[in-house]
Amino acid sequence: MLELPLIARARIHGDRRALSIAGVFHSYADLLEASGRIAAALLGGRGDLEEARVAFMVPAGFEYVAIQWGIWRAGGIAVPLSSQATAPELEHALGDSAAAMIVATSDLAERFASHGRPVLLAEETLTCEPSGLPEIGSARRAMILYTSGTTSKPKGVVSTHAMLQAQVEALVEAWEWKADDGIPLFLPLHHIHGIVNVLCCALWSGAMVDVFPRFDVEAVLPRVAAGDYTLFMAVPTIYAKLAGLLEAEGSEYAATLKGFADMRLMVSGSAALPASLHRKWADLTGQSLLERYGMTETGMILSNPLRGERRSGSVGQPLPGVEVRLRNEDGETIESEGEPGEVQVRGPAVFREYWNSPGVTGESFEDGWFRTGDMALREGGYYRILGRLSVDIIKSGGYKLSALEIEAALLDHPSIRECAVVGLEDETWGETVAVAAVLEEDLRIEDLQLWGKDRLSPYKLPRRLLRVDSLPRNAMGKVSKREVGALFEGP
Repeated sequence: MLELPLIARARIHGDRRALSIAGVFHSYADLLEASGRIAAALLGGRGDLEEARVAFMVPAGFEYVAIQWGIWRAGGIAVPLSSQATAPELEHALGDSAAAMIVATSDLAERFASHGRPVLLAEETLTCEPSGLPEIGSARRAMILYTSGTTSKPKGVVSTHAMLQAQVEALVEAWEWKADDGIPLFLPLHHIHGIVNVLCCALWSGAMVDVFPRFDVEAVLPRVAAGDYTLFMAVPTIYAKLAGLLEAEGSEYAATLKGFADMRLMVSGSAALPASLHRKWADLTGQSLLERYGMTETGMILSNPLRGERRSGSVGQPLPGVEVRLRNEDGETIESEGEPGEVQVRGPAVFREYWNSPGVTGESFEDGWFRTGDMALREGGYYRILGRLSVDIIKSGGYKLSALEIEAALLDHPSIRECAVVGLEDETWGETVAVAAVLEEDLRIEDLQLWGKDRLSPYKLPRRLLRVDSLPRNAMGKVSKREVGALFEGP
């Protein structure tokens, strides 16, 4: 029977520990058995889901992995949903993907009562009797992840099983994943960083993942101190929080510092790592954080070396199987060092399409190369990211946010006549969301955040609000985002 390589490898790993949740261990065999039951429940007597979209909202843990694998084994396309998503955000993801069904835990299922789609309770799918499962080829679509871009609504990034496998194999080779590795997982599981870089790479390798619902210092650091982890992956905001804690309470955390020092690899990604934080972490732990760069559409593209010089402020060199080029504004490939250009990517890991958006998909490629929209230059063979071509993309706390999406939501506020959202440099968050607004009446940032919490995920909410009489515009009447950003620099 033709079986997905991830599933076939899990059979080899068998009784090895795959997941640890609050001290309870689950083996690879447990995941295979549970995902087989879930696949049978999803099929409901059918032979194959034939790429039907299955949305799921499940906390990080055993059920999450079993459901993800169950969807794939039944022939469906997995659409992971964030538990932090607001009703409009969920409506968009479910409507755009035309999800055929939803899987949720009983405590989250009520969020889908009005969506008119079958809702399967995760707990009940685990009790379904196993049945025959379809053969799944690697060319099939496997997952849709929603990512913000230069449109007002997130786009669905479609990857096949082969593309996900290419992303995983590149990292397993470059970072030398092994079956005896252990890693904590506290990153979001509707984001490629958590899904691919941590979860899929670990489970492909036969390693163990210690799962946490979120980053919790009091839960994670004792495990670090106990020496339970060989790898650690986080965003710069987490490293900044840890550095502040360890620096202030160094003697109290002596065992924790040793636990970090003994790890074979620590990775920072999803946002730029300040050079000062890179130095501080090295001084505290002896670890030189490995910086890398990637996107939802491509998986990881560039990485500093596991063995070799890790340059602060650089995201390294192309990963195995990944081709990278820089293109200037004239459409010419840049061969010399020190000249900035747009990062373009080609290779087996690059996504297939934006769901239901053939026009946007076509515009995103140039002669088979994906246009990332990021500017970079090469220095001594290493790439350094300079920023986005579009000012409407904000990178904050590891998330890529659409300024246009946030603006569209804020314009529903009765006090806001006009607004422009920009990202302001922030040492902790990379960029922080700020809004300049023409107001009908006074509005405090706290009140705007309270109003917006039902319309935007917490990480999309503005952290700064500036009242202006009018928004700066260019000769064509378009709002000048660069001038808006400069308004926040005033007295």
